[in-house]
Amino acid sequence: MRKPVPSKKTATSLQWDSELSLLTWLATCVSVFSFLFFYQRGDVLLYGDAVAHINIARRVFDSKTPGLLQLGTVWLPLPHLLMIPFLISNNLWQRGAGGSIPSMVGYVLGVVGMFRLVRAMLSRGTDPDLTARIAAWTATLIYIANPNLIYLQSTAMGEAVYLAFFIWSIFYFHEFLSGDGKALTKCGLCLAGACLTRYDGWLIAAVMTAIVIVHFVRSRAIGKQGAVLRVERSAVAKFVLIAAAAPALWLAYNAIIYRNPLEFENGPYSAKAIERKTQSAGNPGHPGSGNLFVAGMYFIKAVEDNLAESTWLQRVWVLLVVGALGGASFLLSSEEMSRSRTVWTIFLLLLLPVPFYALSVAYGGVPIFVPTWWPHSYYNLRYGLQLLPAFAVATAVILFLVISSHRLNMRLRFAAILLVGAFIVASYASVWRAGPISLKEAQVNMRIRNQLEKALAEWLKRLPPDATLLVYLGDHVGALEQAGIPLRHVINEGNHRVWKQPSDPDGLWERALANPAKYADYAVAFEGDPVWQAVNQQHLHELVELHVTGQAHAIIYRLR
Repeated sequence: MRKPVPSKKTATSLQWDSELSLLTWLATCVSVFSFLFFYQRGDVLLYGDAVAHINIARRVFDSKTPGLLQLGTVWLPLPHLLMIPFLISNNLWQRGAGGSIPSMVGYVLGVVGMFRLVRAMLSRGTDPDLTARIAAWTATLIYIANPNLIYLQSTAMGEAVYLAFFIWSIFYFHEFLSGDGKALTKCGLCLAGACLTRYDGWLIAAVMTAIVIVHFVRSRAIGKQGAVLRVERSAVAKFVLIAAAAPALWLAYNAIIYRNPLEFENGPYSAKAIERKTQSAGNPGHPGSGNLFVAGMYFIKAVEDNLAESTWLQRVWVLLVVGALGGASFLLSSEEMSRSRTVWTIFLLLLLPVPFYALSVAYGGVPIFVPTWWPHSYYNLRYGLQLLPAFAVATAVILFLVISSHRLNMRLRFAAILLVGAFIVASYASVWRAGPISLKEAQVNMRIRNQLEKALAEWLKRLPPDATLLVYLGDHVGALEQAGIPLRHVINEGNHRVWKQPSDPDGLWERALANPAKYADYAVAFEGDPVWQAVNQQHLHELVELHVTGQAHAIIYRLR
């Protein structure tokens, strides 16, 4: 019996399924091999924030007072919750691999989402044509091969996880704008994930919600039959509730626990508080503070440094975005104006990190330092990766417009593809040659700190394994991690009832500071921290004192 010949649509669907499978395997291979490369070099735990993320997740179940309150504030909780299953293993905790797994999964999902987004944006019909496929692969290549993203996805940093939620929320929003009402709920769920991962997602959720409400009002005013995009009341209500649930949940958590719904924004551990402490010590404010334009320029420079090392290559990337905005608005034919408006809307959403980080740097106490501008240092340069999807889509749109132009023959179209490919290779080759700037940031800022933690860990390993320690974990929790000391053996600042601020008379942390010898066997004090202040006047037996240039010196005391 002859097998039925598949229809053209079925054959195309199978072909695209195979391409997605190929892309997933490719992204997985890049993720795994790059993790093994950086893991072997000892670069996975370079970032102090990565170490902090891992130990925040660990102390949810490994603590003298375990529970969700160990998630703290300032950092949003979802990345830590995703890490918990992989940190139960002591080996994965100490080596940092458990914190890398969610980032690696996010990287793969982000790659697939980027491919699907560009394919959907540029396909003229149900089945994508060759031009749309080339553009989709181009955007995905830019995303998957970015050296800084490849490094960060091998760590416990949250960039790869957030970008995955961001890209998939944009994809489902595009599906909604294209007429798929069911995609709105999926978009809301992705937005909720983004809002619980990074505060960037809050602005994206607010803008998307405003656009959906405008479409809903317009559809009601015009009438269902005449509306370009029909929006059901129930779908809008569900989307708004889901998108608003995550920020509302976090605000409620802070209000209940810290008696301040904006504790993460203006509390003692917030970026603003850290900046005030720095300025009170006589240091000048960070560049862009109070100046929205300068703040935006520092963010754009961080974006450029994540894309290329050469200045002229960086300028070409910026021109591609400007050209893509113009192309999406004016270069598509008049009969495709509806699709042009959709592409332009997606571009604006992809560019929302620009105002968010400009506002954060100018008024939120968030510094960005770039090596070529004052103060010629490295800090928060990884934030520039938030604009990577915009640059990837912009390049894909430019290539799509060029090779779909009827004025160019086949040779010129092929030359355009080669030119874009050569530009991407040249940009990323320059980054690899100089070293990914996110990796250099970690190396520069953490080199001295890691020296202190490594030396301290060697001494902590010599203590009795069942000893109880009194330690402030805010700055050097990595020493406990390297020494393999379970956090349930440590009395730290997380062991108290924060809703009883400013004092908790029943809190273990406060009681231990008042009488260290009663509750702990040993204390680790770093100059100036709460433990240092508690034990400094008690004339306790000092076991060892560690000095590392550029770091507060540490002392291990025997309490009893």
